[in-house]
Amino acid sequence: MIGTVPVVPPVACFGEPRLTAGLDEFGSLDLAAHEEVHGPIGPLSITALLRLAEDIRITGRGGAGFPFARKLRAVLESARSQQAPPVVVVNATEGEPASWKDKVLLTRAPHLILDGAALAAYALDADEIVIGVADDGVGEGPLAAALRERQMPVDTGIVTVPHRFISGEGGALVRGINGEAHIPPGRKQRASDSGVAGLPTLLSNAETYAQLAVAARLGPYEYAAVGTEQEPGTVLLTVGGAAGRKAVVECPTGTPLADVLALCDVPPGPGVLVGGYHGKWISAEAAARAEVSRAGLAAVGGTLGAGIILPLGEDTCPLGEVAQVVRYLAGESAGQCGPCRLGLPDLARATDLVVSGASTIDVVRSAAGTVKGRGACSHPDGTGRFATSAMEVFAADVTAHTTRDGCGKRVKGVLGLPEAPNVVKRRLAVDWSRCDGHGLCAVVAPEFIRLDDNGFPSFPPTPVPTWLEGGATKAVQMCPALALRLSEE
Repeated sequence: MIGTVPVVPPVACFGEPRLTAGLDEFGSLDLAAHEEVHGPIGPLSITALLRLAEDIRITGRGGAGFPFARKLRAVLESARSQQAPPVVVVNATEGEPASWKDKVLLTRAPHLILDGAALAAYALDADEIVIGVADDGVGEGPLAAALRERQMPVDTGIVTVPHRFISGEGGALVRGINGEAHIPPGRKQRASDSGVAGLPTLLSNAETYAQLAVAARLGPYEYAAVGTEQEPGTVLLTVGGAAGRKAVVECPTGTPLADVLALCDVPPGPGVLVGGYHGKWISAEAAARAEVSRAGLAAVGGTLGAGIILPLGEDTCPLGEVAQVVRYLAGESAGQCGPCRLGLPDLARATDLVVSGASTIDVVRSAAGTVKGRGACSHPDGTGRFATSAMEVFAADVTAHTTRDGCGKRVKGVLGLPEAPNVVKRRLAVDWSRCDGHGLCAVVAPEFIRLDDNGFPSFPPTPVPTWLEGGATKAVQMCPALALRLSEE
């Protein structure tokens, strides 16, 4: 990846550290330090691993929260019915730019991830382990160094994928490992039935495997000594946004969210994004009474997702921040289904209209409703959830933008959007002295260009997504008034 390698944030912890144990003392753990801190670990039979996963009620930490024991069983059944050796895949791609917890594990505690993957591979009698990481220059080197230090039970390889939002989707990772395009498949396909090389595949997040390694050492009773009864153990959170001390925080489930925000010096603000860009916004009042767990955040209208916590301060325009992310998400789609190609640009446009004061919440709700449940993956639904929850939480700001001259605050760009200074961005522009409203551009590139109520072209002020550049170029070339142009930044 071209450009400066991002800096991994510091680590903080509530109570006794588990995943982050030893990091204060050693900084990062090589194999010797890892064994000194965590102690030995032995292999487990599939029966023992299943019992452990069920006893600790471990769920995937990549966002969906799917029970790990059910994944194990599904892979085991498929392997037996197909008489084929399974593959273990670790999803450490962390495609969301606001998330850092897996990168902390990759760079500072990689042997925990490898321990968990080795446990799963041994129990399933797998033939291979594949670890997917992003090509952002952060995790691949430390992970490769950790692999050189130890003997894994089966062949273990690293696959890099483009550091894009959708590249971290499970189906996209499997496709990338198989040498295909790093985008979600166009149809639902369970990796447990057919994943890497068509084999039954156990696919889970890096933190999930690290948690498994901790639980195997502690045993189910000690593991459940912290956390809630329904969601025992700890969780890793990435706290960013307006936080004065951005950090990856390990805390027991059930910890008050307010305590986490206070630890990270979060100033007063209008709301907090929980769960990341596919998560939900909650109000400051809801954040004050929320607990860190899936159930605790759901109780106040939020979601834990991949453990991303992004608070806003009073000095930034909430709607402007939201609009930036919606534009980014519209550009990050695979562009392979209608809800992404047509629906997400519409949602970005609707959000921009609210920010400009030219429209109301209902337009955003309508655009989000159009894509709901219709995508080839969860990207349209997640983007719609992000946008509509923002309209509800920041309703007072919507009123200020639609009835006055806005909220009077500037957009500071605090939600962790990536910077890509070496990537050429192309934007559409209109020479209004030439445009006669022929409307041909909207016919040629309907995914990006719409006609307003007066018949003139309208499009988001975002760079043209790469998968729409061909259509935008054609629209420029075919404009009879020569009013359209593509500019580079």
